[in-house]
Amino acid sequence: MKLGFELKIEQSQKLIMTADLRQAIELLQFNTTELNQYINTELEENPMLDMMSNREKETSLEEHKETDVDWAEYFENSNNSGYKPERDRNLKGTNYEAFIKKEETLDEFLLKQLNLLCLDEKEKEIGKILIRSLDESGYLDLDLDFLSKKIKIKIDKIEKVLLKIQKFDPPGIGARNLKECLLIQIDHLKKEKPYLEIIIDEYLEDLAHNRIEKISKALKIKSSEVRKALEIIKKLEPKPGRYLYNGWEDVQIITPDAEIVLVEGKYEVVLNDVTGPRLNINNFYKNMMQNKNDEKTEEYLTERFNRALWVIRSIEQRRNTIKKLLESIIKYQKDFFEKGEKYIKPLTMKQVADDIEMHESTVSRASNGKYIQTPRGLYEIKYFFTSGLDGEISSTSIKSIIKDLVDNENKKKPYSDQKISELLRERGINISRRTVSKYRDEINILSSSLRRR
Repeated sequence: MKLGFELKIEQSQKLIMTADLRQAIELLQFNTTELNQYINTELEENPMLDMMSNREKETSLEEHKETDVDWAEYFENSNNSGYKPERDRNLKGTNYEAFIKKEETLDEFLLKQLNLLCLDEKEKEIGKILIRSLDESGYLDLDLDFLSKKIKIKIDKIEKVLLKIQKFDPPGIGARNLKECLLIQIDHLKKEKPYLEIIIDEYLEDLAHNRIEKISKALKIKSSEVRKALEIIKKLEPKPGRYLYNGWEDVQIITPDAEIVLVEGKYEVVLNDVTGPRLNINNFYKNMMQNKNDEKTEEYLTERFNRALWVIRSIEQRRNTIKKLLESIIKYQKDFFEKGEKYIKPLTMKQVADDIEMHESTVSRASNGKYIQTPRGLYEIKYFFTSGLDGEISSTSIKSIIKDLVDNENKKKPYSDQKISELLRERGINISRRTVSKYRDEINILSSSLRRR
């Protein structure tokens, strides 16, 4: 065996992930919020970058300034014959448009009711502690024994205050569990409630599983009486605090990245500015860079200029990628846009990647967290990528058909999973009972025994 050192020249190809390439990939993956944050940071740090919309407004304003308007002629030809005296701008008026409505929180709503009660200072303090210990659903998330030891007040006095809070609106507030919540609401009902309390107290689980006959035999009453009780219980609120603003979470508004519109019988993609706001180079700093007065200033501005060009190119490339992706989706899912959810076809990211001549990972990043407004509603782009049976019908389409079958079934004799499987086979969809059960669970449809009325 020969041992020694040798020098060899070999030619090989390697993909080197530069910092710019990594950032461009990350930029493509950003959702609307992340992209806006990134652009705002770049605008703050890079004087060379400017929002095109702002520049366009400035240009438009300059054009209006240069336009000569004969105001005398304008008012002479005006149809407005009303006289408006000149307003004294030194007088401070009330602008009602500047006022906004403040949402009342659950705590504030309950504290108002607490203050109306005739309680001593200790009881009011206990009431405030209990109210502030409620979770967003209105349940008391606090151990009364622990509270009693901590504030050194007898538990009987704490429970006495709690009982008063449980009589507040909304009914069911301050309960420690679902059973107590429903029983409190039953007490608020101003009508006869035979068997309701005992059914909730002892047979709530059986009721949840629709075991009507078992409850009927146990209480020795007709099944129709149990069903009447069930109808009343179904109208009760299991989370009494959820309809009041709680201050813990705000509604997140989704801004679509693009819109698909029907123009002269053809579906077109219209990109929203949030997908890639139009940026351009600031002319003031661009001229400063070209003057070459200071070497350090020129070097800094040149570096910022190159960075700005890269950001503009990357965002434009991001827009083009998303547009190509959506145009390909329209091509494959045209039946969905024309006829609805039942006609959505099986589609993989690889199919779209091959169609637009990009890598599958690029398609995945471009569709991540992006939404589109369509004639049929707002959808996440990933919604259109769905698996299917034998490549013919998508799982989303099958789920839609199952939902239609269940919605139109006889509630006294609901379809079993086996029956649904047979009905689907009659439509040419070969699907097993187990798959029907799986799809039914995914779209939150109960089993036939729990759907029976």
